[in-house]
Amino acid sequence: MIKKSISLTADGKKELEKELDELIKGRPAIAEKIATARAFGDLSENEEYSSARAEQKMAENRILEIQDILKNAKIIRGGKKDKVVLGATATLTMDGRKVEYTLVGPTEANPLEGKISNESPIGKALFGRKAGESFEFNGKKVKIVSIA
Repeated sequence: MIKKSISLTADGKKELEKELDELIKGRPAIAEKIATARAFGDLSENEEYSSARAEQKMAENRILEIQDILKNAKIIRGGKKDKVVLGATATLTMDGRKVEYTLVGPTEANPLEGKISNESPIGKALFGRKAGESFEFNGKKVKIVSIA
């Protein structure tokens, strides 16, 4: 099976590595919760035990997911900022309102932080455009003010 490479910025890679490190360091605390809960007897009705096991499962799944992402990561290198590309930050006006978006791969997209996926509708609309260019998106007039 061929794995798809995952586009990440250098910052996105660092954030994932930090999260992975924290999850791995948290394993002993989860194991301690399980051991403590196990001491209370019947595991079938032990909510603390069930909760700790669920926490362990979520942590282990996330560890595997992050390891897989990092293994298949392709780091986005900043290049010329004459067009909107992965890793570029575009300052836009949308119907007169100023917004700033950084175009990233889907793995590190977080619209609340202004990080939008290149696979999202606005990401696709921005990709490859130049500063000064105007276009319409979802009925709004959009102008690319600058690219950094």
